[in-house]
Amino acid sequence: MDRLLANLRINIPSSVYIKDPESSDLGKRIIEHSICLIDEIGIEAFTFKKLGDAIGSNESSIYRYFENKHKLLMYLCSWYWGWLEYQVVIGSFSLKDPLAKLECAIEIISREVVEDSNFTFVDEPALNRIMINENSKSFLTKQVDLENKEGSFESYKRLVSRIWEMIEAVAPDYKHPKTLASTIVETALYQHFLREHFKNVTDTGAEGPKDFLIDLVKKTLL
Repeated sequence: MDRLLANLRINIPSSVYIKDPESSDLGKRIIEHSICLIDEIGIEAFTFKKLGDAIGSNESSIYRYFENKHKLLMYLCSWYWGWLEYQVVIGSFSLKDPLAKLECAIEIISREVVEDSNFTFVDEPALNRIMINENSKSFLTKQVDLENKEGSFESYKRLVSRIWEMIEAVAPDYKHPKTLASTIVETALYQHFLREHFKNVTDTGAEGPKDFLIDLVKKTLL
């Protein structure tokens, strides 16, 4: 298993990049430092010039990998969803009971993120903060339908598909498995945002939204 994880690679849709950043040291530095910079200043203030200064490279070198910062943000979101899917698969693999598998998936999706030593060029806790604060900006655009047709959101849709398959395994007759699955994934991020910025409109505490989501799912399906 350790040997398998050492060679693990998160599959990212090719439509979000020009050149695969994992194919070179410079590309990995672009990802590493873009996460740090966006986490620090936000996507609105982030520019390729600032990123170039941070990595000690020309701004033009970044454009060889990404068309613009929107595509870079889409890459980071895709990487996160793919990494989360991998976490769900590994974490629930040995479980036989369908409800236990679903509860495990919910816990993984909603828990506080810790660093994963299998990916040295990605700061997963910082990327999680970016997802909480910036993820919606990757798809709330006029180009969303075109980008979806190009396959740019496949990582997200693949994770949701895994969750709805778990829901169907628990309750085969439930009529809204896709809606519930996407609600679980989106709510996990959104409740973390509310906990951070609008504490008076959420009951989510330091433990995150896990208990709420598991309670919601059980009362909906059982």
